[in-house]
Amino acid sequence: MKLILTLLLPLALLAGCKEDSAALNVPDPVALTEEAAGHYCQMIILEHQGPKAQVHLAGYPAPLWFSQVRDGIAYLKSPEQSAEILVIYVNDMGRAVSWDEPGADNWIRARDAFFVVGSDAVGGMGAPEIAPFADAAMAEQFSAEHGGDVMRLNEIPAEVVLSPVDVNTALGDQPDDHS
Repeated sequence: MKLILTLLLPLALLAGCKEDSAALNVPDPVALTEEAAGHYCQMIILEHQGPKAQVHLAGYPAPLWFSQVRDGIAYLKSPEQSAEILVIYVNDMGRAVSWDEPGADNWIRARDAFFVVGSDAVGGMGAPEIAPFADAAMAEQFSAEHGGDVMRLNEIPAEVVLSPVDVNTALGDQPDDHS
């Protein structure tokens, strides 16, 4: 019995180290700069209002940038997407200056965010936007003011982000205050 424990203990420690090293391989968020261009549109991200997303892929040194959180989630939920996603970060709109200034370094992991889906918020590309918050109460407040439902990332239906949008019918009024 003692021999079995002696053999199993190092294996258990190695397994724990493997999990710790995997967590260490998750890249930190990158501050938004003037060089960031949208993955789909190739436009300068800073020229667009509303929250942004950055997707970090295995084997790529820089993140893919998205002008809208909706587009970042669409990338995640797309059936054609095959690259290994290490982490997705989104702006915490609870720490944003305004809808027009979502922030350059107020990133949170998408898996930890509370998203307001179906509100009157319109993103930088003119499509309906999904507003992310680190704090559930701030997401609920935004939802009370702008409509929509608060959801976690895994609860957002693929149809919400993958369905075509007629930007001519999207509401033109963007929220001017995130609180």
